[in-house]
Amino acid sequence: MIVAGESSGELYGALLTSNLKSLWPDVRVIGVGGERMQQAGAELFEGIASSFGFAEALSTLKTVKETLRRTLQAIRAEQPDVVVLIDYPDFNFRVGRAARNMGVKVLYYVSPQVWAWRSGRIRTMTEVADRIAVLLPFEEGLYREVGMYSEFVGHPILDEINLLPDNPVATKKALGFHPEQPLIALLPGSRPHELRRLLPVMLGALRRFKREHPDHGFVMPLAPNMKFGEFRDTLDELQAEGVKIGHESAVMALKSADAAIIASGTAALQAAFVGTPLVVVYKVFPITYLIAKMLIINVKYISLVNLLLDRPVVKELLQGGATPEAVSRELARLTDDEAYRERMLENFEDVRRLFEGKRPSMRVSEMVGEMAGWEV
Repeated sequence: MIVAGESSGELYGALLTSNLKSLWPDVRVIGVGGERMQQAGAELFEGIASSFGFAEALSTLKTVKETLRRTLQAIRAEQPDVVVLIDYPDFNFRVGRAARNMGVKVLYYVSPQVWAWRSGRIRTMTEVADRIAVLLPFEEGLYREVGMYSEFVGHPILDEINLLPDNPVATKKALGFHPEQPLIALLPGSRPHELRRLLPVMLGALRRFKREHPDHGFVMPLAPNMKFGEFRDTLDELQAEGVKIGHESAVMALKSADAAIIASGTAALQAAFVGTPLVVVYKVFPITYLIAKMLIINVKYISLVNLLLDRPVVKELLQGGATPEAVSRELARLTDDEAYRERMLENFEDVRRLFEGKRPSMRVSEMVGEMAGWEV
């Protein structure tokens, strides 16, 4: 069983499903996820129901509780060999404890950000899982210190990148743009609260940017599981400004782009891996931000690129600093200042070196087989 509560985790679940089936063609994979997991061959008994933030979580609490009930019911009925929990800690901690109480082995894939806040969850993980596969190099030691089996497997976005053509011209053409047209990628996140606050900022920023850069194209990939719904009006305005919006791969958009505006998260690391200069923007509900600011005391940055290198490689525009003017100004610097671009790209090489030789989805599949006692 694979349990993924959000769009990025669901992609990792899809890659894991494909790798499991390549090693054991007759394996049955069930779980919580979305379209990509289903297309990879997983049988879903529940779709994604995610929430984020102290204030935002209230709106989906009823859905999350029902998903939890159905997940525990499925574990009792199916008795899977291994349950793989992907990120989504407030939900998956409950699943993990319950599964282990039922005698089912649990592999946690993608560590909660215990290095940033709520460090007590490091010990909680020893109650929740038998093993943990971590994505970032410094996470492995945190769990080894408390006696938990932990392995740095690399980041699964590497697997997604390796599936794409190496040639940026080919990916740009596949997105419907002329190979020589300069392209900007807009990645506003996948959670409703991110889209609510960041789409208007990106709209304002590109309007300003276009005044001095009328020849640029714009692409905005949205998560496959996302419904346009309440964001339709803003998305229509973006399309009217020439933005190509769809459910294309975020990695393909980044690989094709000359620069990107990105909500803080995995996409910033994707940009570093494919070599696309970026600016990070982020806004949350004001109360969420104030509480988080009090609790997050162990980190200086929110971007994974800056965190991994422990230096300010990419610009972070947060809360009140995430204005259309500031974003447009930084985007212009990324496209026009060649020396600035080159320094950022050189730093990205340092990021890539940290993950050399890793095959995340295949290694996690092997870990599942080890825990289940399956022979390859």
